[in-house]
Order: sequence, then C-alpha cells, then structure tokens
Amino acid sequence: MDRSRSRRRRGDPPQIPEQVQIDDSPVYRIERKLGKGSIGQVYVGRAISPSIPYDQTGVEAAEVAIKFKHKDSKGCEGGTPHEWKVYDDLGESHGIPLPRLHYKGQQGDYYVMVMDLLGPSLQATSDDNRPTLPLDAIACIAVEAISILEKLHSRGYIHGDIKPGNFLLGHPGTPEKKTLFLTDLGLATRWQDASTGSHIKYNQTPDDFRGTIPFASVHTQLGRTSSRRNDLESLVYMLIYLIRGRLPWQSHQGGDKAFPVCKQKMATSPNALCFLCPKPYKQFTTFVLHLKFDEDPNYAGYISLFHGIVRENPYVWPVHIDVTHEVPHKRARLNDDSEPSQFIRTGLKVQQWIIVYRVHPPMKQSYFYNLDDANLKSHFEKGDEEGMYVTNVAYCSNTNSWTVIMDDSTGYTDQWLEWIEKQWLENFYITAVAGADKGGFLLVMSKGTHITQQYFHVANTFPFEWIKKKWAKGFRVTALATSRSRWAVVLSSGTRFTDQAVELDFQYPEEGVHERAKQGYYITSVAATPDEVAIIFSKSEGVPATASVEQETLLTYGFPVDFRIKEKQARNYYISSLCFGLTLA
Repeated sequence: MDRSRSRRRRGDPPQIPEQVQIDDSPVYRIERKLGKGSIGQVYVGRAISPSIPYDQTGVEAAEVAIKFKHKDSKGCEGGTPHEWKVYDDLGESHGIPLPRLHYKGQQGDYYVMVMDLLGPSLQATSDDNRPTLPLDAIACIAVEAISILEKLHSRGYIHGDIKPGNFLLGHPGTPEKKTLFLTDLGLATRWQDASTGSHIKYNQTPDDFRGTIPFASVHTQLGRTSSRRNDLESLVYMLIYLIRGRLPWQSHQGGDKAFPVCKQKMATSPNALCFLCPKPYKQFTTFVLHLKFDEDPNYAGYISLFHGIVRENPYVWPVHIDVTHEVPHKRARLNDDSEPSQFIRTGLKVQQWIIVYRVHPPMKQSYFYNLDDANLKSHFEKGDEEGMYVTNVAYCSNTNSWTVIMDDSTGYTDQWLEWIEKQWLENFYITAVAGADKGGFLLVMSKGTHITQQYFHVANTFPFEWIKKKWAKGFRVTALATSRSRWAVVLSSGTRFTDQAVELDFQYPEEGVHERAKQGYYITSVAATPDEVAIIFSKSEGVPATASVEQETLLTYGFPVDFRIKEKQARNYYISSLCFGLTLA
C-alpha cells in the first residue's frame, strides 16, 4: 500500500479508500499511485474479489487505473465530475483512442472512475531516453497526435491540456502496447454548440486560466475562449519539448511564472522556437500559430508535412521499438511553398501609437502633440477660449511629450486640471487620463457629463478582478492609462454603456478587435505598458446588438502627420482613443 495515504494532515481531504467497488464491479485493492494533478489522484487498482488472472484485459482486467476526485473539488460543482459528462456525451462508439471507462460512481467523499490501465506516458518515455527521442519517432508521434485531435475535435470537443504526460502508450504485454492514447478529459470543453452545431462565441476573461503553464497556448493563458487551435498550439510545444528536451520558458520558476512564460511565448518566433528542428516542425508551428479563432484546421495537410521524415516505413514508433501502425499517406497535402500570409509572432518589440478613429457627425477637432509640461496648460486654456474641451490625452515616452485631442461636441461646460477629490465635490469628473514616465498621472476633469459617481484606481498589474466587481455594480470603464508598468483605471456610473469587455495582450489584439466588432462592441479606451496592451470595448444604449459602430484603428511609429488626420476628418472619422506603448509585433 502507498504509505503516503496512511497519514492525513489537518486541512487535507479524506484518505483515499483502501478498497473500491462500484455497482457490480470487482472489489479493487488500491495500490501504487500513478499521478496527481488538477484531475485528482490516480492509483492502480488490483481486483481481489473475484480474483482475476493477470493476462485479462478490458473490463475484466486484473489491474485497472482508478481516478479519485473529491466531491468538493473544482469541476464537481454540478454534482458529478466534468469528465464523466464528457465521456457520457462522447458515448461508447466515439472512435477516439481514449482509455475505456468501465465503472463510475461515488464512494465516500470521492467520485471514482475505473478505467483501463495504460503504459508509460510520453513524458516518462522522454525522460528515459534523454537527451532526445529520434526525430522519426517524434514525427510519428506528431502524425498520431494530430489524428487523435482531429477525431476528438470532430465530436465537438477540445482537450484543453495537451502535454506529454497526457499521451500514454498502451499497457505492456497487450495488443495495444504500441498504440498512442490521449488521457484526462477533466479540462475538455466544447468548441461547437451541441444544439446548433455552430462555433462557440469568442470572449476573453484575463483571470480565467486552466491548464499546464509550459504547454498551454498563449490564447489559453490570456483567458480567451478555447477553440481547436489551442490544442494544436499545445501540441507544437509538446513536439518541440520532445525534440529539445526543454522549452525556452521552462527556466521561469515560482508561483508568479505564468506572466513571464506567456510573455516569452509571445516573444518567441517560429524560427527561434524551431531552431535546428527539421523544416516540417517549423512549417507546422507557423500554420498553427496563424490559425484564427474559428478557423477549421487542415489536419490532413499538417500530417502530410511529416511524411518526409516518417518516409515509407510503417513500423517506426516512439522510442526504438517496432510496431505495425501504418501512417496514412493518401491524404490532402499542403504545398511545399504554402505559408501563412503573415507571421503573427516575430518576437520583435515595437514602439508605436495606437490611434482609434470613430465616425461622428461633422465637428471641429484639434490635436496638439510634442507638448512639454510647461506649455501643456496653455493649450488647455487656448482650447477653452475657443469652446473646445479635451477628449483624449496621451504621453509619448520616445519624445517625453504630451499629445492632446480637443473637440467642440463634448457637451462639457467646464474643465480643470486639478487633483481629484476637490473637484469631485464640485461635480467635476475624470474624462481623460494619461501617465508619464516620471510616474505621475495627468487627469482631465470635466463638468457637464452624465456621470453620477466615479472610482479611480491605480495598480501594478491590470486590475481585471476589481473591474469585474465594479461592472457587477453598474460601473463602466470611462478612462484608461498607464505610467511605466502601472495601470490607472477610471470607472463611472451614469454612463450610456450597457456592457463592456476587455482585450489584454502582449501585442495589438487584431483578432480580438475583429471578434468584438462582430458582437456589436466598439473601442472606447486603450492603453499600453512596456509589456501589455489593454483595450476596453463597449456597447451603448439605443444601439442594436447587431449594429456595428464604424471605427478605424491606425498603428504608427510616429504621431500621424496633419494631412493624414485631415483625410480622416474629411470622411467624418475623428480620434476617439489613443495611446503610445511598447508592444510585440
């Protein structure tokens, strides 16, 4: 017996039972532990009543894998483990190489799953054969893994936790000893709506991450809705890990490693990630990292990339063993010259302006840039004399100067540059904010707004949890800025925004902007630190959910020259948000 189960510390869940019987199953004695993770704990179970010969397999196997998940643990909120529901949904004839589920039920404080006992994982196989597995073996793993994911995805599910430890060979001594299995559906989710068959909708919640940090896709770590590309990106990292024995970001340690790992993934180009790897791995990586949220992966094309490595030998398999497992050849191919139209990750840092233009009825809008602290206030006063008020302000760290946008259609009756508590008492509210490299924030406060109450918050990391709590109370983000790596957020009540969403990324989130526009959102605030870009999207009352607000976004190294802005204004496009920041290309 595993002696670690005989001791229980205060606060630990109850002990794993020493014996298990589910319905009419044999009685299993719990023996050695196989693993532990977010799924719970997995042990070997030995049938003791009735006694079964060791050469039996399947439901009558003498040894099985038994997974325990505490009834109060995450994933059991609906009364049973999420993994049960996935297996029930897939049914018995799913055709996916998953471990067979023989019995499931509850015993004491634990939900129990009795499953096939499989062989070693690719993690164990890799550990036993360092520094690397043969490239032809890894290519065969790639072909099999892509095929497995295609089968799972065809049933409307994504796995959500692709890594070497979740791919296992069959049990030694059985006909399936050299078959690759995918295990652990505890984080599996649907990419396809079960009732309509349509792709699920895009979203991003930056605080929602589940998975294994080194192998998780960037989209998963950023909290974006999972889709098929997530599994494939994780597979890319798994294959590179098997080739090189280590991923570039595995040097990060500690509880706060998620942010630097995700940042390094974004800063690692396919060329750097696949350095010294055969060409098919770089091609596969490039195609996968370019996939759009709802794009159909070309599984057959991906498989065809590896045919040149696997060649005509159908007996090649992970590690140096033979197996009769044929690799399909008569499948659709990608052309040798096929490449995505652009690389989405170059790994280069870019300092740039992000300027959002929005359609508005004709109005007067002025802009002043390269302003220093000394003449900043004079421009405010000049605009006030002409009946214009500040709508946006931004700081450029390249030139250590301010940019101010003013127009005559705000509806404001007065404006002030002052510290906030005093002006709040006089019904002035923050309508624009910008941060300088020296550490302070410039606040523009206006009178005559619809705002009734306001919060101003400064944090060292993007305060999404705080924003969500304020959203729940009816407040909406009305201004956003950064100073060095600090974030300043203004939330207000009395706005005309009915809903908001956020995109947080290490580069300008072009896909997120596109997806949000399809959902009826438009950009109302944008800010960037040296590491991240945040964009606030809003919906306004009186605007149909299916309607779209006409906007254009410009990314430029320098503030746009006059004639470019005037060209926009001639089409009734006016600057509505802007910031300057250092982002990844």
